[in-house]
Amino acid sequence: MQVGIVGLPNVGKSTIFNAMSSGKAEVANYPFCTIEPNVGVVEVPDERLDALTKLFNSKKVVPPIVEFLDIAGLVKGASKGEGLGNQFLSNIRDVDAIIEVVRAFEDENVVNVNGSVDPLRDIEIIETELLLKDLEVVEKRFNRVEKQLRTGAKEVKEEFEFLKKANSALVEGKPLRTLDLHDDDFPFIRNYGLLTAKKIIYIANVSEEQIGGDVKAVEQIKKYASEFGGEVLTICAKLEAEIAQLPEGEREDYVQALGMGESGLHKVIRASYKALGLITFYTAGEKESHAWSIKKGLSAVEAAGAVHTDMQRGFIAAEIISYDDMIKYGGYAKVKEAGKMKLVGKEHIVQDGDIVVFRFNV
Repeated sequence: MQVGIVGLPNVGKSTIFNAMSSGKAEVANYPFCTIEPNVGVVEVPDERLDALTKLFNSKKVVPPIVEFLDIAGLVKGASKGEGLGNQFLSNIRDVDAIIEVVRAFEDENVVNVNGSVDPLRDIEIIETELLLKDLEVVEKRFNRVEKQLRTGAKEVKEEFEFLKKANSALVEGKPLRTLDLHDDDFPFIRNYGLLTAKKIIYIANVSEEQIGGDVKAVEQIKKYASEFGGEVLTICAKLEAEIAQLPEGEREDYVQALGMGESGLHKVIRASYKALGLITFYTAGEKESHAWSIKKGLSAVEAAGAVHTDMQRGFIAAEIISYDDMIKYGGYAKVKEAGKMKLVGKEHIVQDGDIVVFRFNV
């Protein structure tokens, strides 16, 4: 599961990417510094895993992760191939969710490709290019499917209804994430690689002086997101990059000294995990405490497959303990004595925070 970091040139994408992933993305003061997308695997902060590791004195710890792509900056006309448009849009099509970095800071030393700080203009440039590309894809498919309607096939009719709904929204300038989408729609969205249907997080990149203040640019971004869908987080990329350079043991103290509570990047990573529709279940013990990421709504047998295909193939049952009960009673034996362990079958839906022991035949 991947999250793509996008935005206009020189808005702080690569700075944020480097701070999150300790990556080596080049950060420079000119457009198209990033050409091929940089990839970084980032650990998701997880206090529950920390607590389980301490409880069992685990020798090995495996945290949940998210993969981020730092994608080339986009310019107006990308949907027609301007700048690195074709490559940019192709890279977005491959990711599962989007972070859009929006410049909300003033700095005459950092080139602004559009000449001024105007977050709504910048968002609309990117949104328009994504909309135009989606509209091109939908219109092509719409014309083909319309001709197939005479066959009367149920799947053709369902596809036609989705395309009609999608086309209407895109023509009105509405991203597909604003629609009331149903489970039956998502196969079409995936097959077409539709860009505006992806979950989006807007990062308002502010200056150090603006942190914690009432920033007009940030309020504009929030208003836009409330209308067209998306979460908004405010961070200072420059400051987060400085924090990331500190020794690991000093970062938390510095964040607290700044009165931030939690680093902005931790908030971004958590929000990305949520936007991907992921939940975490755990296998925990003295040998290893492991956080497993799965899509929300998966069954116990599907969760077993995330650990090992042999577990899924030979699945018998699963012992389920909630995180809260494990911490409250302090171990497997005491949880079972309290009657808080459930034995479930294949169809049981795994919940976020479940601690699972799989029973299976090899």
